[in-house]
Amino acid sequence: MGTMSLRPKLYRYNALDAVAVAAYTGLTLLFVFAGGSVQRLMLEVFRDPATASYAINAIFYAAVGIFALASAWRVARRDLGILGTRPWFTLGMVPLAVVVMLIVTAILLGVLGGAQSSQNQLGIQGMLQQVPAWLMVPLLVVLGPFVEEYLFRHLLIGKLSQYVNLWICCGISVVVFASIHVVGREGLVLQALAPYLGMAVVLVAVYVWTGKNLMFSYLVHAAKNLLAVLLIYAVPADLLPN
Repeated sequence: MGTMSLRPKLYRYNALDAVAVAAYTGLTLLFVFAGGSVQRLMLEVFRDPATASYAINAIFYAAVGIFALASAWRVARRDLGILGTRPWFTLGMVPLAVVVMLIVTAILLGVLGGAQSSQNQLGIQGMLQQVPAWLMVPLLVVLGPFVEEYLFRHLLIGKLSQYVNLWICCGISVVVFASIHVVGREGLVLQALAPYLGMAVVLVAVYVWTGKNLMFSYLVHAAKNLLAVLLIYAVPADLLPN
């Protein structure tokens, strides 16, 4: 009875959710419409463009992450407890989900006729080439995935599905997650969207499949980002797309 009454409370929107969404939306709009000014301001402090870009991303995700963690820590603790009762499932299914993600992405790219690097992807590659791993890994593997799973899975599916059909919520999550990652000159070009669509489809699938387990989708997201970081550090800079 206690578990049944606790679950709805964990999936009610609260003031911290509103603040987190407002921070994410406000900072995103700021960087979209005044990104040049923000970049110039950060260059006054750090001088190096890559370090300035890293600082902007770190501030962005830290600002949102504080409210995300404050809002979702009970869900995160519960979900970690559930995963802790089945460690072999977690250890086996996280890498399997990453492999499935790569397969789905490859299929999408084959159907759409190849990949096109987004400005977001190129920006991350540029930072990885110049910012040390001990700074990039916490941002891309720890902080970023948690913020995004909180926003795009926990809020858009876990909580929104209390009011809207679950599958509609899943579709919204996929579209919003993929679209928000494609910025710059390319717009919503399908070849640039494809990697993020493949990623979003699998993350939504594992989130729903595991009973809306935020920490499982987070671990899959973090593992995929870690793999990408390791590959970029392992590949010589002159072989990466310009």
